[in-house]
Amino acid sequence: MAAAARDRDLDPRIVPLIGTEAPKDPAPLAAAVRRLVDSGAARRHDSRSGVGDRPRAAGPDWLVVTSATAVRVIAGLVARLPSDLLVAAVGEPTARAARAAGWVVDLVPPDASAAALVAALPDTARSVLFPRSDLAAPTLVDGLRARGIDVVDVVAYRTVGTGDEPITLDTVPAAVLVTSGSVAREIARRMTPLDPGTLVACIGPGTAADARAAGLPVHVIGRTRSAEALLDAVVETLHHSAPEQEGTP
Repeated sequence: MAAAARDRDLDPRIVPLIGTEAPKDPAPLAAAVRRLVDSGAARRHDSRSGVGDRPRAAGPDWLVVTSATAVRVIAGLVARLPSDLLVAAVGEPTARAARAAGWVVDLVPPDASAAALVAALPDTARSVLFPRSDLAAPTLVDGLRARGIDVVDVVAYRTVGTGDEPITLDTVPAAVLVTSGSVAREIARRMTPLDPGTLVACIGPGTAADARAAGLPVHVIGRTRSAEALLDAVVETLHHSAPEQEGTP
């Protein structure tokens, strides 16, 4: 995102507010990955043996990822995905991370949201592996299960703050970019009060709702859930008169 900001003549200042750690209990993730690998190996064996009428080996037929971090975790555990496993990604940044890991991405819903993926996953989907953050909302899991799709719901990583001390900047920023609900909560916890002239820019409506819930005003929302759209919205707003600030809920 920093490079994209510079391309738009913005001067980014990176403030690490969140990080990731391994799950407190890694056993469910390890078991899910083992099942994924074993089922892929069994299907390859059946194919080479010419067994066409044997029931499909147990295991997910879709892998659903909603963040680049989830991609990195799974790619670090599985050298190669089963060839017949289908991959769905929420958002182009996640899809790019998946392709960079060597995966074929079969589905990216036009709207970068869990609800859009629930609607877009085809009716032929039988079982889904969903590696996620410990803070992920239940939208995707609940939505797929409501459609009768089995979901292997496992925590792949924990989202944690980078500290507790207040953060102050040398200069007042023109805008603060909020890229997730976790970031919003850390800004509210460690960077408030913000200068009245600082715009709070959120990557999408869901993040904007999280920001308001954390007590932050919201001045800018990206038209689509991508870093590029968020930065374009910030540039457009900065080039016009500053909007009225929202009151906190």
